[in-house]
Amino acid sequence: MKKRAVLKDVARRAGVSEMTASRALRDAPDVSQSTREKVQQAAVEIGYVPNRIAGALSSMSSNLVGVVVPSLASYVFPEVLSGISQGLKASPLKPVVSVTGYDLTEEESVIRELLSWRPSGLIVAGLEHSDAARSMLASADCPVVEIMDTDGDPVEHCIGISHLEAGREMAATLLDCGYRRIGFIGTKMARDVRAQKRFTGFAERLDQAGVVLTDQELYEDQSSFETGRNLTARMLERSPGLDCIYYSSDVMSVGGYMHCLATGLNVPQDIALAGFNNLQILRGLPLELATTDAHRFEIGEMAAEIVLSHQRHHKKTPPVLRRLHPTVSLGGSLARGG
Repeated sequence: MKKRAVLKDVARRAGVSEMTASRALRDAPDVSQSTREKVQQAAVEIGYVPNRIAGALSSMSSNLVGVVVPSLASYVFPEVLSGISQGLKASPLKPVVSVTGYDLTEEESVIRELLSWRPSGLIVAGLEHSDAARSMLASADCPVVEIMDTDGDPVEHCIGISHLEAGREMAATLLDCGYRRIGFIGTKMARDVRAQKRFTGFAERLDQAGVVLTDQELYEDQSSFETGRNLTARMLERSPGLDCIYYSSDVMSVGGYMHCLATGLNVPQDIALAGFNNLQILRGLPLELATTDAHRFEIGEMAAEIVLSHQRHHKKTPPVLRRLHPTVSLGGSLARGG
């Protein structure tokens, strides 16, 4: 059982009384700035989260399940949220969602706020956090489930895929199809750790086969159909000998396919395309694009089940690690023999 940091721990670490620590954390005007900073720093260091459920309710948890995701702008995380909602549907627990924008400082703030309401569980996308956020997660008195990624060191429970493996498997698939002049187009690469891991695994597998990535475009902004179309046009103009492009997301690969349709390029005869996530939008295209299924809905359902299991048994359950296998689909945009 984890011991939740309490006000007494903050006061002891800061070298002040509990009353002073309480006033400092409430920004009371009769507390000096130096004392306030000392207390706030102590709270961050031990992962203390103030309790906002007053009086007799302070020892109880709410029926909220905090869900922390980097974005709702893409098609990816809404499906995860659907899985969580489905998993909690028959229970009194309700998900409350916060978005971080791939910013670890914002994630830290969001985690602190959610935990202050004593949720019945916390589901967080990813394994990379600030030191303070990780400290809060480690001392949380509710089950913490990190989702989407298994390449790292989980705080407690973890459900997802290996993005390194996903990148390696797509590279192996393209090599088996005979492609050797390969380009990569990715977005949010400086902030999206999971996309970085896929790219690393992809490049490593190509290198093992003696194949050098012919071209790459690491775009720093959001994924969109327009961005995928524009970057594909730019890459093919720069590297006309490419026989395949791998994208960090299906949204980008659909944009690339739109460029091909607009310019008369035949897929996969002239250029092969592959993305990631197995989004539903692929089903409505004239040609189904190659992709990797990251099992987003199932991950959400499994995370909800861990939270529910804790509630049913009224005690912590042993840490769970579930690594799902990323499944590659050739679609119609890859051709055997390259």
